[in-house]
Amino acid sequence: MITVDAALSHLFALVEPLEIEEVPLAEAAGRILARDVTARRDQPPFSASAMDGYALRGDEATPGARFTVIGEAAAGHGFHRAANAGEAVRIFTGAPLPEGATRVIIQEDVTRDGDTITLGADIGTKDHIRPLGCDFRQGQSITAPRALRPADIALMASMNIASVPVRRKPQVALISTGDELVMPGEAPGPDQIIASNTFGLKALLEARGARARILPIARDTVASLTTAFGLAEGADLIITIGGASVGDHDLVGRVAGDLGMDRAFYKVAMRPGKPLMAGRMGGAAMVGLPGNPVSAMVCGQVFVAPMINKMLGLGEGPAPRRETVLAAPLPANGPREHYMRARLTDAGLIAEDKQDSSLLSILAHSDALLVRPPHDPARDAGETVAYLPI
Repeated sequence: MITVDAALSHLFALVEPLEIEEVPLAEAAGRILARDVTARRDQPPFSASAMDGYALRGDEATPGARFTVIGEAAAGHGFHRAANAGEAVRIFTGAPLPEGATRVIIQEDVTRDGDTITLGADIGTKDHIRPLGCDFRQGQSITAPRALRPADIALMASMNIASVPVRRKPQVALISTGDELVMPGEAPGPDQIIASNTFGLKALLEARGARARILPIARDTVASLTTAFGLAEGADLIITIGGASVGDHDLVGRVAGDLGMDRAFYKVAMRPGKPLMAGRMGGAAMVGLPGNPVSAMVCGQVFVAPMINKMLGLGEGPAPRRETVLAAPLPANGPREHYMRARLTDAGLIAEDKQDSSLLSILAHSDALLVRPPHDPARDAGETVAYLPI
């Protein structure tokens, strides 16, 4: 068995960042920006009023001063004549500031009679102007790589960026294996269960930027597995679930080897998830996950999600861990790195009582994986521990 860190190193060696493609801005949310993009204009492109009021020369703005209103400026419709001494322009929020005007007096501080305004007694000192380029200047960059959030999309639109360079989404083929499985909605036989792993993994990986497709269940025969691998053609990453152990019916490694898989490793010193294998098959990386539902999902978090990150150009690195305190004591850990289902509470992290790798209900009730190093000693409440949020 190899360590989790060694397994990750092998897995990272199986994949590379995918090519860059251009997508319309309206379709770029959630994608990974692959190259820096730069603003094509200043924002605002002119000094603009921040309030509704009157634009005038700032050196004349004194309480009680009177001005003649010579025109009006609105958003999208500037007043294209200078405001000279003793003159004011009615102005609205977002409108370009007229030439010569250096201050906006808000309308609440002005009395108007026809075309004459009188400034109030308490006009303050703010100029109520948004200077040219105060948000960003032409050539200013949004740096890559980054997952594009709604705020990033809005910023790029304001920068007049219509198409965005992003990493192509990794194409993942998911293959559940085993005679015991049927798809959700089907009627299972007396010795069968419902396939769940592919659906959980599809959700996990697509939330991280991949595009996953669920292939038909591969039965425990060489012919069925061979057909399933054929259907995975074109994928960047093939994930099998189940059949990767050493039982008489565990055929995945044998069939994959016959099809040319160059195996990188088999078995990892972790729980849940020891029977794990990986390699390359043709143009795709391949990962064989254990069949127990919790094991498959934990391995998805610990191993497959970081692979997707590398393929998206986000670099190599383990799933980011956080730290908190224990709310209840824990006994000593064994020789394998343990990812314990746990709950975050106001008092700290509480490990679930049941850690069986078949119990999806416990995983669904959890929001963290408490990470125990090999041979970690007993821990008391209040001690600091590491965890992965899920």
